[in-house]
Amino acid sequence: MKHILVTNDYGYDSKGLLALVEALKPLGKVTVVAPSTEKSACGHSLTLTRPLNFIEIQKHFYKLDDGTPSDCIFLALNKLFSKDNRPDIVISGINIGSNMGEDITYSGTASAAMEAVLQGIPAIAISQVYAEHGKSIDEFGYALAQESIISLVEKTFEGNFPLPERKFLNVNIPPIPSHECKGFKVTRAGNRLYVHNAEVHYNPRGKEYYWIGLPELGWMDTKGHTTDFEAVNDGYVSITPVKLDMTSHEDIKALGEWL
Repeated sequence: MKHILVTNDYGYDSKGLLALVEALKPLGKVTVVAPSTEKSACGHSLTLTRPLNFIEIQKHFYKLDDGTPSDCIFLALNKLFSKDNRPDIVISGINIGSNMGEDITYSGTASAAMEAVLQGIPAIAISQVYAEHGKSIDEFGYALAQESIISLVEKTFEGNFPLPERKFLNVNIPPIPSHECKGFKVTRAGNRLYVHNAEVHYNPRGKEYYWIGLPELGWMDTKGHTTDFEAVNDGYVSITPVKLDMTSHEDIKALGEWL
């Protein structure tokens, strides 16, 4: 039986995580290790300054007290698995909201997949794009995301993972019902348009504090509709192959000449 390790960055009781587990259970043994609280936009961070504790919620389902998604994968592979008993794949999600373009670098969801492939385990990060601050999730649920991840995991188990080591799949689901989806589209990560969105508030004692807001999902237009943003906007499930090598190889020669 295949073994699937699952995590997320919204916490162990997230509806997206529970929908993912429901979808994956028929495909193999599922072990869940998820953060105890929401860890959105924590990036590829590990907790080095304090101890962490596994808390068993039920059989094969744990929360990691105040851990990050990367902590969850790192420690799960150390505590729950051995060199001779490794998970066949890691699935991170279902994230509530998109992880497209440069947002991949912020994402705890994507970072859990990064940690998995660093440890030699194939991985998929999956996110449900929503419209109007979550209205699409309330309306359509996670059916399309569940169908999509089932298809990708089945294809992997029937053959092999399509990427070499230190690369993972980043999947984004459009905010539409399943019957309206046009299928999968292989994409590159687009370029997000970032705007300043931080609100200033004052507590009852008059002390100023700041709250980072939720920016609109804008992106730079490109020809050919090949980015994750454009694919999702056009009704496709976007699948982007992501590598951890962040070197700008095309600039090495020019940089050498500059020096």
